[in-house]
Amino acid sequence: MSVDLKVKIGSMEMKNPVTVASGTFGYGPEYAELVDLNRLGAITVKGICPEEHVGNATPRTFETRGGMLNAIGLPGPGAKGFLEKYVPFLKQFNTPVIVNIWGKAMEDYSRVVELLDAEDTVSAYEINLSCPNVKEGGSAFGTDVDMFSRVIELVRSKTQKPIIPKLAPNVSHIGRFAKAAENCGADAISIMNSYPAMAINIETLEPELANRTGGLSGPAIKPIAIKLVWDAAKTTSLPIIGMGGIFEPEDAIEFMIAGASAVAVGTANFVDPSTTLRVIDGIEAYLKRKGHTSVGDIVGTVQA
Repeated sequence: MSVDLKVKIGSMEMKNPVTVASGTFGYGPEYAELVDLNRLGAITVKGICPEEHVGNATPRTFETRGGMLNAIGLPGPGAKGFLEKYVPFLKQFNTPVIVNIWGKAMEDYSRVVELLDAEDTVSAYEINLSCPNVKEGGSAFGTDVDMFSRVIELVRSKTQKPIIPKLAPNVSHIGRFAKAAENCGADAISIMNSYPAMAINIETLEPELANRTGGLSGPAIKPIAIKLVWDAAKTTSLPIIGMGGIFEPEDAIEFMIAGASAVAVGTANFVDPSTTLRVIDGIEAYLKRKGHTSVGDIVGTVQA
């Protein structure tokens, strides 16, 4: 029995429901010798802002018992650098490219889209809304529903390509943000970004990260992410890309049963670069075993 693994995110078709989480897979070349990029449903690249960005001081990462803390600081080549250095490489693959975009001010988001939008290799935009808005007191765009909505509306006005706001986990009601994304013209949402967290060295009494705090990812956050996907799916009809602690096919399937149409593998890429391929194969095997013919057959089927 054949299984249709295809997933639609707006006008973008993924050959299967598995992509990678931004920031865990570089821009593609870093993993190309380890993973067949043509097998992925989409390639989600590291965050891009209008100009080149250096990132935070080191140490930037710290391994915890249940995952990883990071405060990388979104280093990157900027929009023009991405177009010059990485797009020629990405053109050779038959895989959609989702560009994660971020900014320190609202106009940064529109500017990066203006710089990238004419490039056909760019299939969609994932909007990182966990950045502090330096022009409006430092509040993260993703935790203020009004600023959240304004950024999405601004990006929507600049492109016809699919836009995918990445929702922050540390909000009181994820459904409110999911519905706002839908009302502002988003094509999908991704859940969740890393969770704000901290670790302290008990000998030096100093934080383990130079930035003091960072984002927690990995298996520790999976149950949180599953619940957020479930909560959001009850309030919006938008496709959801679920992520957070996916290391095995069963993890991805759990996200889909909770309500995700697609999934992204993140921290696991650092541990085993073949995780994405195992997850793709595992989803297909599960669907066949259960007698399903498409991915959509299991999305949102949780009995709760």
